[in-house]
This record gives sequence, structure tokens and C-alpha cells, in this order.
Amino acid sequence: MARYIFITGGVVSSLGKGLASAALGALLQARGFTVRLRKLDPYLNVDPGTMSPFEHGEVFVTDDGAETDLDLGHYERFTGVAARATDSVSSGRIYSTVLEKERRGDYLGKTIQVIPHVTDEIKNFLRIGEDEVDFMLCEIGGTVGDIEGLPFFEAIRQFSQEKPRGQCIFMHLTLLPWIKASGELKTKPTQHSVKELRSIGIAPDVLVCRSEWPIPQKERDKLALFCNVRPDAVIAAQDLKSIYEAPLAYHREGMDQAVLDAFQISPAPRPELSRWEDVADRIFNAEGEVKVAIVGKYTQLEDAYKSIAEALTHGGMANRVRVKAEWIDSEIFEREDPAPWLEGFHAILVPGGFGERGTEGKVRAAQFARERRVPYLGICLGMQMAVIEAARNLAGLTDAGSEEFDHEAGRKRFTPVVYHLKEWIQGNHTIARKLDDDKGGTMRLGAYTANLKEGSNVARIYGTNTVEERHRHRYEVDVKYRDKLEKAGLCFSGMSPDGRLPEIVEWSDHPWFIGVQFHPELKSKPFAPHPLFADFIRAAIETSRLV
Repeated sequence: MARYIFITGGVVSSLGKGLASAALGALLQARGFTVRLRKLDPYLNVDPGTMSPFEHGEVFVTDDGAETDLDLGHYERFTGVAARATDSVSSGRIYSTVLEKERRGDYLGKTIQVIPHVTDEIKNFLRIGEDEVDFMLCEIGGTVGDIEGLPFFEAIRQFSQEKPRGQCIFMHLTLLPWIKASGELKTKPTQHSVKELRSIGIAPDVLVCRSEWPIPQKERDKLALFCNVRPDAVIAAQDLKSIYEAPLAYHREGMDQAVLDAFQISPAPRPELSRWEDVADRIFNAEGEVKVAIVGKYTQLEDAYKSIAEALTHGGMANRVRVKAEWIDSEIFEREDPAPWLEGFHAILVPGGFGERGTEGKVRAAQFARERRVPYLGICLGMQMAVIEAARNLAGLTDAGSEEFDHEAGRKRFTPVVYHLKEWIQGNHTIARKLDDDKGGTMRLGAYTANLKEGSNVARIYGTNTVEERHRHRYEVDVKYRDKLEKAGLCFSGMSPDGRLPEIVEWSDHPWFIGVQFHPELKSKPFAPHPLFADFIRAAIETSRLV
């Protein structure tokens, strides 16, 4: 039976609950325990799949095809435990389930209320898989006091009372602001946050305090006294140079020990932290630097490409170099020559996206990389734009385009090299989609197998001829143009098992030019960098030596 750790937040958002949860999971693993991490989000969207990247950041996709919060990416990167659809839930999903049950008559005519029906559904979610691991870490999105979050706080309060004593603890993350005028760290916001939490029946066992400055003992004692926690359970969380310092930093502060003490686990197993010491060493003792341009549509918010940024860091760690990533809005290249912008970079990455805006800029970035022989990694839309560039400039299909935007823009004459995917194989059955289907959850989502061409660059990089990667797209390169494109030199080096869907393309005579329909960044970890990103950075290093 799993022990439960509920992680809540107060004062302000964006303090790093997801990172703290992930780091704690890694520390418990280092002590020999098994863990699973979950996110409960109060928003009314069923999932973040249809939310704007500017609104919510990236959508993290699981192997089983769930579109989830980006915090699940942190969980996977720090623990290596593959997230599932059952590791993420929103108010929208909970309410939808309750209303579906009501329509079916499952409640036998009762009046449906937040308590007990909504809170019971949340508790049902929490119980999934509770016999599989030693610890279940559940992060509650938002901050205490948010009206949207009240059903979740009430549900975890009830849940903790229903479990045997000592089976659940609460960890609360707050802010200690530094007031420059008085030269002080202020504890009052944290005191009020804990007061709010206690007013709804939850008392924190561990208090994690984010701060730009060290927390003096006097303030720690004050927090312990007024927030009713043990002094050694007041954990300082200072700003870090790298998120991958977090496990070691939190361990030095005693977070994992405080959690085990709260569960009265004694003696506690000693932690094995060599994995994280090696990660820190690779970050802080890099032996060089490479510059990578990320030419994307959502560059104003780096969280929109969170997993890509982290996967590049992992690729640098694999090669013991620091990756300096710079974000360039692809719309710029629709009105300006990309050369002055891209000439100083050692590699170019073009990520995914939706809609027409900025796509011609991505085409021009792919052309620059091909012609200038700069290492290029195109992901999802980045692959599709590289194929369109090749079709227009080398395969004689001068009006090549995509149904995603050319059709919607009303262009009557274009060659749909990229088309709306209407049918594909998933497992043992066929999935069918129409243009007018609902947007949410209707893409080709989750892990699919690709067969790699023997002797290709990707087969060398992966070290195998079969891979399984995560997808999130509804448009696909049309295989009927394969012959023309391959005659022009573009190799289709990865295909779906039925041979109908191109998964990977590459220029075999280029130092490093690969486009993938899937999202390799979603499976990269600091202690296990994704092979494509590791080799991409290796190629960037080779370029840097030639410059």
C-alpha cells in the first residue's frame, strides 16, 4: 500500500512545485523506494491539449496517448518513471466523469453535489495503482485559496482521514520574499498561506520555502513556531543555477529525511546519489560550448518548448559541453534573409507547432541548413517543412504545401505533400478521423513503432532498426511523393510498420540533417539523453571546430 505525499503551493504560482515534487521523487528513489508522481489541475479544460502554448506552455504526451501538464515531463526526467494517462487529471475531466455517470443513472436519482460526488471522483483517481509503489506523490495545481482548487483540497483532506494514520503527509511550498528596503526576508506571507491551508483542515508536515537568499535560523524557528511544523521540516529552497541541482540541494537541506521522519520510517535507508553527482558534474564542468538556434512559433514563452530545451541540455551533458540555445521567431524569416540570423550557430532545430503563421520561415530555415550544411533537427512540423522545402526546390513540386494551412487559407492550387491524416493503425485496430472532428484528443497521440532503414544515419544513431516514439500530430507527409523526393536525394529512413506513414527523413550526404514526425524530446532524461539529441550535439561540436 503506497504512502501518499500531497504537495500544495501558496502565496504565488510558478514557485516550482513540479520541480520540488520531481526532486523529492528522485531522492526517494535514491533511498531504494519506488515512486509514482501525479498532477491534479483545477482548470476546467478536460486536458491541456487544446490550450494555447502561450497560455499553458507545452503539452507533455505519455506513451498511452494522454495530453498532460508539462510538470509530468519534470517527473519523468527526474525519476525515469514513464507517465501514464492516470497520472494527470483536471477539474474538467472530473466533472465530465461525474456528469456522464449522472446521465447514465449511476447515482440512482440523487442530487449531484461537489461533496460527496466530485470529491469521491477525485479520491477514486488517487487510488488508481496505489498497490504498485512505495510512495505516491500528488501535486495539486494552483495555490491554496483558489476557488477552483477547493474540491481538490477537500478531497485530499478526506482521503488522508480515510487512510490509516501515518499513511499521508502534506508538503507545502511557499515564498519568502526579500524586502529590499528593510533588508529582510518576510515570513508573514507563508504564515498566512499556512493559516489558509489549516482553515480547510490540512496541516503541513513539511514546509518548503522558496527564497533568493539563505534563510537565517531565526526565521526558520519563527516559521516552525507559527506554522506548527518541526524546525527540521522547514526546508530552504534557494534559486539554483540549474534545475538538475535540485535533488542534491534538497538533500543537503534535509527534505527527504524530513519526509521519512514524518512517516516515522526509521532507520531510513542511506541514499545513493552518484547518479545526480554525475549529472551535476557534467553540467558545471563542461568542456566547451555550442550554439543552437531554435526557430519556432512560440519563442516568446520558453515553456512552450520546455522538453526541447531540456533535451538539448541532456545532449550537451552526453558530450560534456554546454548548449547555448537561442530562440528565434520563425516569422522573422518570412520578411528577412535568415542568413544573418543563423550564420553564427553550430546547429539549427525547428520544433513543432500548429497553423500557418511562421511556417514559411521554418521552410527557409530548413533550406539554409541544407544548403549551408549546418546540422539540422526538424521535429513534427519541423520535419514537414523540411520535406516541403525539398519538394519545392529539388523535386520539381514548386507549389508543394500542407493541407493544414494551404487548404484553410483557401488556396485552390497547391500540391498537398503534407495532408490531413484520416486513418492509421493503432495496435490491432484502425483509427479514423474527419476534418470536422472535435479538436481535443483526436490527434495521432502516444507511442508508435517505426522501422528504420538499415545503414541509415538514424539506424546508426539508435543502434537498432526498430524504435518506439511518442507522437502528437494530425497531419502527415504523403508517402505517394516518396519516389520523387528520394530521387532528389531525401531518404525516407523511418516508416510505420505498414509502410504508409513516413516517420523519419534525412539527407544522407549532409553532415547531419534529420527530420522526425514524432517528439524525441519527450523521452530524454539527464541521466539517459535521447540518442538523437546526443548525436545532434555531437554534430554541432564538429561544426564548431570547423568554424
